[in-house]
Amino acid sequence: MKIAICDDSMKDLILLEGLLEQYHQLNPTADFQVEKFSNSSELQEKIQQQELADIYILDILMNQANGIDLGNEIRKNSSESAIIYITSSDDFALDAFQIHAVRYLLKPVQEKLFFEALDYACSYAELKKGPMYPIKTKNGLQSVPCSRIEYVENASRMLNVHLTDGRVITSIFIRKSFEDELGELLHNKCFLQVHKSFLINLNHVKKLDGNSMIMSSGDNIPISKKNTANVKRQYLLFVSEQYQ
Repeated sequence: MKIAICDDSMKDLILLEGLLEQYHQLNPTADFQVEKFSNSSELQEKIQQQELADIYILDILMNQANGIDLGNEIRKNSSESAIIYITSSDDFALDAFQIHAVRYLLKPVQEKLFFEALDYACSYAELKKGPMYPIKTKNGLQSVPCSRIEYVENASRMLNVHLTDGRVITSIFIRKSFEDELGELLHNKCFLQVHKSFLINLNHVKKLDGNSMIMSSGDNIPISKKNTANVKRQYLLFVSEQYQ
């Protein structure tokens, strides 16, 4: 899970980072990465480029783009991200409500209220991600949101699950068939098996190019010859349904 914190006060930014570290110590199973921004315009640019976080912790009164502007930008690009506002003014509570912020906290931040806000934000973000796909790895079971899977590859009897953030999670050696290991993904209308060794998420296809699919990451996924006509038909049907 990615958490972005933005405050143009370096003192408050360091304080929030410290609270996040304390939260992680109390919740060691919480797996998240933190990115800090003291310039709200930099964060705004990342949001516009679709480099999105799961949770945003935002000040409101900032010199560049204010927190409400950032919240509106986030909502243009994602309904899944949880937003926590931390500010010295209660004048923007209604604006925060309209953006569907999960919490509105006043400075100085109270540790208990902040941790409660994080608990809720984590639950909110996980719920919004939708169904999860479990992957058996050498480090234990990992579950990833189906919506974040770009494609799955069967390589040397192991699953390489390619995620939209560029990460690749590799499973342990699989004993069942590729189709059996894919489980519920095969019954999800967003996923399509285009080759005996590849399953793709149609939401992350950039274009259909002859006998291959070009994914959002730029990866080129082959389509088996015997399946070409069906894949093209299913892809065009999926695209047409998105515009109805």
